[in-house]
Parts: sequence; structure tokens; C-alpha cells
Amino acid sequence: MLGRIKVGGLASVGALIGAAGFAAAAPTAAMASGTYVCSGSVSAPGVLAGSFFNVQVEGVCFVNGGAALVHGNLTVRPGGALIAVFANNDVAGSGTSNLTVNGNVNVDTGGAALIGCLPTSFACIDDPNQGAPTLSSHDRIGGNLVEVNPLGVVVHNSRIGGNITETGGGGGETCAPSGVFAAFGSPVYSDYEDSIVLGSVSIANLTSCWLGVARVSSGGGMAFVNVQLADPDGVEIINNTVGGDLVCSHNSRVWDSVDAGAHLFPRIPEPNTVGGTRFGQCKLSSPTHRGGPLGPGLF
Repeated sequence: MLGRIKVGGLASVGALIGAAGFAAAAPTAAMASGTYVCSGSVSAPGVLAGSFFNVQVEGVCFVNGGAALVHGNLTVRPGGALIAVFANNDVAGSGTSNLTVNGNVNVDTGGAALIGCLPTSFACIDDPNQGAPTLSSHDRIGGNLVEVNPLGVVVHNSRIGGNITETGGGGGETCAPSGVFAAFGSPVYSDYEDSIVLGSVSIANLTSCWLGVARVSSGGGMAFVNVQLADPDGVEIINNTVGGDLVCSHNSRVWDSVDAGAHLFPRIPEPNTVGGTRFGQCKLSSPTHRGGPLGPGLF
């Protein structure tokens, strides 16, 4: 499923922006105790642009009005959505957009975050040519990305200075669109690709449609525990460079390969490079044909 969910949802977002329009609204926010509150809706999102101490996202907040710098922490409140996958300053009509958070990014219950974009795996949603994209936005989080019962989190082309931790959440063991993902025409999912994580990656007790972790370089280990997905093609753990151990346990299924056809098989191996030890389901490579054995290569 790597790419199929994202491309479908991405095209829908582009159409939605171009036709019905996410309004290029002025920032809607309030100052309180040094915290900037970015709030809005799907049809009239808030805009986060400028320099702030701490930020809270309530409702829908876009980072499409230039550079956004958060010196402290950014928190996506329950049910909120941070959409930071724009390359251009679409508010001013010239310049670029990106997000830098020096502290932690926290995603609370039912919240969603889309962070970073690039042509090869997740086109920016304001790229005028979705069929052959060229734009990108490289985002940075200096601390940890901490998600507790989130709806879904999608990260591309980003640098995380600490750990990624996703615990619980998801849209349920279904691929039916819900929450802010429904506005994208996409099932709920979580995905981390083409990024650098200086710490570790830990995903546990997630129940969703699909999960992907691809081409991520982590300084520490990666652990996937009790991830239950409706899509038989997840969990896809592909072509990562893992500094520590790779641990997989009690997941609905794991893959270190991508499907070459329309029906799950045959598959193309994309094994991981692991500096530590492989444990559990992530010891031997996944089958390349239906009914085939694990291995012989390492996961």
C-alpha cells in the first residue's frame, strides 16, 4: 500500500484547494500566557506564520503563510489538525513556507499532523503539478514528536532531534476516511518517510488502516508493538537505517517489501540496515510470493 493511499488523498486535497478552496485566510490566533493559539476549520483554516514561544493548534491550522518558528513546544489539541505540507507562501503570493519547532511537538487524542513534503514520496499540496511535482518543504523538530492516541500523523522530509513516539490511537481497524483525513479523501493512516530521527522510533497499540516507515535514518532503535491494521499490506518497514535494535511483536503483519502488482504479490524486497539486533517478526525478510517462506535474507 506504500504510496497508493497517499497519492489518492493528495490528489483530492489538491483538487479541494483549487476548486472549493481552502481559504488563504489571515492568521486567527489569540495570545495567552505566552502561547499562540492557531485555530480554524477545514473551510477556513488558521494560518501559522512568524515567530512564537509556544503554540497550540485547535481545529485546523495551515503552515502556508511563510516560515513558522516555534521557540518552545507545539501542541495539537484533541481533535485538532496541523497541516504543514505546503512549499509556497500561499497567503502573500510569493516566498516559501516551512515549520521549525525548537522544542517538542505533541499530538493529543484524536489530533492529526501532516509535516513536510517532497516530490519523490509526498508532493506538497500546493504544488501546481501533482502529476510531476517539483516543490518541497523541509521541516525541523528540535525535540521529540510525541503522539498519544492521535488520529494519524504523516511526516516526510523532516529532521527530528529527539524521539518519535506514537502510542495508541488511529481511526480504528478500517480504511474508511474519518476526521480531517475525510477532507483529503483518504483513509486514516500514519507514515514516516525520507526523514532523519536522531533518537528512536516507537509505535505501539495503534489501530488504523495502514502504517509505513520508509527510508528513515534513526540514531536509536525502532520498535513496533501491537499495531493492528485493516490493510493487509501494513506494517511496511522499508529501507530504513536503524542505529539500534529493530523490534516487532504482536503486529497484524509486517513487511520489508513493496507489492509489485495489484494484489499484494509479487513483492520487491527493500530490506533495512540494522546496527543492533532484529527481534520478533522483523528477523527474516517477508515472502516475495504468495504462500512463500520468510527469508532467507534479513528483515
